[in-house]
Amino acid sequence: MTDRDVFEYALVRVVPRVERGEQFNAGVVVYCRAKSFVAARTHLDEAKLRALDPEADLGGIRAALGAVERICVGGEEAGQAERDDAGRRFRWLIAPRSTVVQPGPVHTGLTADPAEEVDRLLDLLVR
Repeated sequence: MTDRDVFEYALVRVVPRVERGEQFNAGVVVYCRAKSFVAARTHLDEAKLRALDPEADLGGIRAALGAVERICVGGEEAGQAERDDAGRRFRWLIAPRSTVVQPGPVHTGLTADPAEEVDRLLDLLVR
């Protein structure tokens, strides 16, 4: 049997008009403490976005989704999270916020390969 580790994940949601509460999944963030791993993948469905809000700031939303991915990578591109460990970066990303790009609730699972899990969850829950 393959060794598997506990991982946590949260969906990244786009809520184009916060006052209406309509949302759709646009990414996933995966964290595995045992591997000191955190990563995000995003995919913005422009047709869904335009259906919910034809006036949505496409560039701003793309920038916010890109920031989620950069924060996971860490380093200079992560801004204030530059020197934070994987766990702190994950916790910062899943903190509730009232903006157009929001984290969903955290879920857990078991995985032998957290990097593969990111792509699997993106395909299963976002695309």
